[in-house]
Amino acid sequence: MSSPNKRSKQPTPTLAIDVGGGTQDILLWQPDTSIENCVKLVLPSQTVVVANRIRRCTSQGVPIFLTGNLMGGGACVGALQEHLHAGHPVYAEVGAALTIYDNLDRVRDLGVTVVEKPPPDTYPVIMGDVDHAALAEALAPFEVELPDSYAVAVQDHGFSPHGSNRLFRFQQWRDFLGRGGRLDQLWYQEPPDYLTRMQAVQRDLPGALVMDTGAAAILGALCDPTAANKTQEGLVVLNLGNQHAVASLVLDSKIVGIYEHHTGFLTVAKLHDHLVRFRLGTLSDREVFDDQGHGCVTLPEVKSMSAFSTVVVTGPQRHLAKSLGYYFAVPYGDMMLSGCFGLIRAATGAI
Repeated sequence: MSSPNKRSKQPTPTLAIDVGGGTQDILLWQPDTSIENCVKLVLPSQTVVVANRIRRCTSQGVPIFLTGNLMGGGACVGALQEHLHAGHPVYAEVGAALTIYDNLDRVRDLGVTVVEKPPPDTYPVIMGDVDHAALAEALAPFEVELPDSYAVAVQDHGFSPHGSNRLFRFQQWRDFLGRGGRLDQLWYQEPPDYLTRMQAVQRDLPGALVMDTGAAAILGALCDPTAANKTQEGLVVLNLGNQHAVASLVLDSKIVGIYEHHTGFLTVAKLHDHLVRFRLGTLSDREVFDDQGHGCVTLPEVKSMSAFSTVVVTGPQRHLAKSLGYYFAVPYGDMMLSGCFGLIRAATGAI
């Protein structure tokens, strides 16, 4: 989850895109414009867009050809399965096929034919987490040009062709804590080889700073003054995303504990129980994993601390915590852009 940061000395206009399971949240940050007046968009995420295109082909009985780049799965993979179950062919280039599974044998077993070029009479479905051309075209009538500096957040489980991607992903969080858990090491200029989704983003947007969506949300929530003022005593930052819930124990400039689950498996009671024990350092990693989550890890010293009484919440599913008395972070007046604010903080250090 970390690599040396290489910010430019002079902050430049930056396009920040926080790619989620339901939405892609976009901020065009301009250093000479108040952040409240910068261009902001909340759009369907590319996995939802691609899923809708596939479903249109399914309704018309048209074979499809997946081309482009590796991207997040979720909705688009569900639509692919529906297309196959309806008896319609799916062809895919290798890069696009890896969106479905890291193991191409599993992709073929699903019924997808992996090819090098499109078969005749197939409809091309372009894969990728970011559609730069579409954004540029949409904003052009408003005389808005996209900058050539980018910061993008995606949830990258990591390349794990023969094992659990939940275990593989959470091991990255463990390694991050083992290296010190510093907030200023939550992003990559050069992601490692196993973070294939982040690398795919950089193929589409060369030079982009990339980071995990959970990490971006943590940094963004801490742009809220109330949250920022609690870091010295320690606080929990909880991001309730459309698909994933990530909580972190933040103390000073470090993270000393991480919890990650699937939002759809959480009830109000379970969320409250998990967070109480997470703050005490007594929630087990195995319990979370067996409940279809990713895991839980806290540094040993957490058990001896009387900290983390404040819970700060962000994310589009924050209503799940509405009755729990937690503080709802509103960085720069816009909770949905929390991840984008985290990206700009990482890329420029200017907010």
